[in-house]
Amino acid sequence: LSTAVSFDPTLMEFDYYIFILYFQVLKAEYLSPWRGEQQMYKLDIGWPKTPEHFTGQTFCVAVDSLHGLVYVGQRGDNVPKVLVFSEEGYFLYAWNDTVEMPHGIFVWNTATESSVWITDVGTGKYGHTVKQYSPLGKLLQVLGTPGNAGSSLIPLQFDQPAEIFVEETGEIYVVDGDGGMNNRLLKLSDDYKEIWLTGTNGSGIGQFKIPHSVTVDAFGRVWVADRGNKRIQVFDKVTGEWLGSWSGCFSEDGPYSVRFTADYKYLIVAQLNINRLAIMAAPPVGSIGDCVMVHSVQLADETKPHLVDVDMRSGAIYVAEIGAQQVQKYVPL
Repeated sequence: LSTAVSFDPTLMEFDYYIFILYFQVLKAEYLSPWRGEQQMYKLDIGWPKTPEHFTGQTFCVAVDSLHGLVYVGQRGDNVPKVLVFSEEGYFLYAWNDTVEMPHGIFVWNTATESSVWITDVGTGKYGHTVKQYSPLGKLLQVLGTPGNAGSSLIPLQFDQPAEIFVEETGEIYVVDGDGGMNNRLLKLSDDYKEIWLTGTNGSGIGQFKIPHSVTVDAFGRVWVADRGNKRIQVFDKVTGEWLGSWSGCFSEDGPYSVRFTADYKYLIVAQLNINRLAIMAAPPVGSIGDCVMVHSVQLADETKPHLVDVDMRSGAIYVAEIGAQQVQKYVPL
């Protein structure tokens, strides 16, 4: 700083601004709440190789970590509803049959088979359903009555089902209520029978206002993005018992998507209205406690991240952005 002290009047104004800039750097380094934090992810600017294949609004993305594939669900008139890319970003193929308005998408793998589950919130002849497809788009299974919005009194009658998560055992978790009459979390057996069902419309314990995303951790807990209530609720996967909730981190915007990192140390949460990915510390066992945000990825304005998925092999995060009409890939550092 000694060089910034000058009595030459022609240099005093310049030196003053140099001093202010230096002070701001020191202030950022020593007073920032993120001091010492290392960046956790970086954008893969080369994914996908041909972004022009995104021709509609990209609502959802699912990673097939076993086979290195990425499935994207998009909406729009006269556009393919499902696009398939390689994890390197090469476009492979698309399919469109019996998909009206995809909302959530999930890839299920076993040792012998692979399938793609899609929640369809359309109001036409294919909507209000949860459907299973082969990787090439052959319809295998339909849950719900196509075209008919359901009542919460009937387990397999959906009204704008938001997302699905399928365990390796074949047990299924569905959050049903992307703005429809249902606000519930449903667990089904591998033969599509109800195991348990919880939730009604409201803001109390175990109630929901637009349950929007669901995932399961490695410790037997089901995590639900309760979007309208600006919180995440957690349930026991065996009994459906309520275990706790997080709300302290979501005063600015509710959670839209929940996915765990490959090591289950962090929970990735998309917040659409503030264009942010929040990275939360995940409690290992025991009490849920309160949320702790350890990092965030600020996306560009009007990007609107809707749903995300994580490659459980590489750790990469894929973000379906309905504002930007694209999917972006973030790789761990």
